[in-house]
Amino acid sequence: MPKIKSNKGALKRFKKRGDGFKRRTANRNHILTKKSTKRKRHLRGMEAVHEADVQLIKRMLPQHRR
Repeated sequence: MPKIKSNKGALKRFKKRGDGFKRRTANRNHILTKKSTKRKRHLRGMEAVHEADVQLIKRMLPQHRR
């Protein structure tokens, strides 16, 4: 029986944490000149993945379920 592969795109985007997964905030990639400094500062860091999406991520990352 073959090994179950992880989805490589999901593996790069999501990290496991105690109660679920964390992800990077959106709108921080390009066209940053028109965004205010305050807005960019608040977009730093990671956010929790919504509980409705956790099952999908668990399916994409079978080795990281626990």
